[in-house]
Amino acid sequence: MQYVTGETIRTLREKRGMTQRQLAEQLYISDKTVSKWETGRGLPDVSLLTELAAALQVSVAELLAGGCVENRNRAGNLRRMQWYVCPVCGNVVWSVGAGAFSCCGILLPPLEAEEPDEAHLLQVERIDGEHYVRLEHPMTKEHSISFLAMVTTDRVEFRKLYPEMEAESRFALRGHGDLYAFCNRHGLYRVRV
Repeated sequence: MQYVTGETIRTLREKRGMTQRQLAEQLYISDKTVSKWETGRGLPDVSLLTELAAALQVSVAELLAGGCVENRNRAGNLRRMQWYVCPVCGNVVWSVGAGAFSCCGILLPPLEAEEPDEAHLLQVERIDGEHYVRLEHPMTKEHSISFLAMVTTDRVEFRKLYPEMEAESRFALRGHGDLYAFCNRHGLYRVRV
């Protein structure tokens, strides 16, 4: 993970229309200290990051990432959601739109969903009022499908999968939506159903 830069502090401060002195007063430090940060002659102590982020009106993750993350999905259409997966622990985060999320000390990039290839082909059947979804895919600790999800405009059905399980699930029929599968080696795949 990168640490906050002087350029980020200066850009965010100026965006808020604050002087170095105004920022310093909010943090109970001198304006010379802020000047040192912004010119690269020093860095804010880790104990100040929460207060610094609050003063600059961003999250700590955004401060460390170097700027604001704007959620352009204001209407909240779930089919425009973003997926994030921690490469260390496998934690899954999804949001209605773009966000800044960190896990295990890592700022998580949003995943780009791709069309399934031969090795990740999702087989979908309608059985008893449900979508039955399965993949012919290895399910080992080293290589597996970590989750399957069905997303419509107003619902998310999520199924966490573990090694030694079958790569399959059932999802309720609720109109059109997107079916997602995440391979821990190859990434996120999506098909419209």
